[in-house]
Amino acid sequence: MLGPVNKRTSRDIRTANRYEVLRQIIAGSPLSRQELAVATGLSLATVASLVGELLELGLLTEVGFEDSDGGRPRGLVAIAPTRGALIGVDVAETYVHVELFDLSLTSLAHTAVELRPGDQRPERVVAHIAAGVVSVVEQSGTDPDRVLGAGISMPGQVDRASGSVVYAANWGWRQVPLLSLLAEHIPYPLYLDNPLRACTVTELWFGAARGRSDAVVINLGTGVGAGIALGGALHRGASNTAGEWGHTTLVLDGRLCHCGNHGCVEAYVGAPGIMQQLRELGAESPLLHPDDQTATIRALGSALAAGDPVAVRVVRETARYLGAAVADLIQLLNPEVIVLSSWVAATLGKPLLDEVREAVAARAPAGPLAATEIVLSPVPSDPVSLGAATFALEGAVASSAQQAARKKTSSTVRR
Repeated sequence: MLGPVNKRTSRDIRTANRYEVLRQIIAGSPLSRQELAVATGLSLATVASLVGELLELGLLTEVGFEDSDGGRPRGLVAIAPTRGALIGVDVAETYVHVELFDLSLTSLAHTAVELRPGDQRPERVVAHIAAGVVSVVEQSGTDPDRVLGAGISMPGQVDRASGSVVYAANWGWRQVPLLSLLAEHIPYPLYLDNPLRACTVTELWFGAARGRSDAVVINLGTGVGAGIALGGALHRGASNTAGEWGHTTLVLDGRLCHCGNHGCVEAYVGAPGIMQQLRELGAESPLLHPDDQTATIRALGSALAAGDPVAVRVVRETARYLGAAVADLIQLLNPEVIVLSSWVAATLGKPLLDEVREAVAARAPAGPLAATEIVLSPVPSDPVSLGAATFALEGAVASSAQQAARKKTSSTVRR
């Protein structure tokens, strides 16, 4: 029996198109309406109408004309950065990073706190997020009334509609109503998603996936996953859980993973898996900080740069596992680009990238591999908080458009 079909209304499509126009302007501002039509694939008439709405909402501003070759000058539009502020929250297994952005997604303030053992309880995570939000608003001198919303990225499986964390394996969270808990402390609209989607949006807007249709963004941190973009848009799957590649089986009957299964990708290439590899190769290594993932990965990165043989062996073995798993992604999805993102990838850097490329080349067929570029994320800031802020922007655009539509309807009725 077929389940219910979710049909998109004309309003849904217009909201999505409005957001896409705004996205293109933020990523490539200033732009003419003609350039926007080409970039979005929408008709010039549709783009002109959407730009008009965004100008009326105060999200865009006219900024002059582009040079013409004798034809009619084309008006340029850009984001109006001071008309609002957005907050992006990156909650990882070992830290909470909170950042405030203007509407052009330029960072205005940020703060971070490390999570210690015991800090992973819901009430402690909520307290850290709430304190971080207050801090960045105060640091930046932003009028709280200008904050349009906060995007919260949480590791694991999340339900965007209910605002709940369905399952976070590394913390043992199940069905935690996170946004309801946060709403008691934060007076802004809140939007929940996970780091796979956040990192992917950041790469699509500003990073290595910009201008690409099909991309995979691998999140390498304590947890591991793969954000997927198909046809230039996020692929979420039927229940918003697409990309949980870190919990696919890499080694039959292999290492125990936090999720309870054995042999998961995450158990070999996430930070704890890399630490296990270091223990197996040199249990007494000074590079190993048994209770501190961040310190261990940083020590590995420094030793790797210095040519330390143990560090080289650890990273080579990690890349061998990662390369096998990446080769599977290439076979399955045939993407144009695979991006290694998040803090482990950034810390181990080019040596890890080179080893992964070599390991993938040994396993992936030449045809699909030739079509796929494997790169490190070029985004210099926290990609998750930036991506989370875009979810708040998406929500703010939809909310503003709905309010404008209601005003228009009310005005028509009064007439």
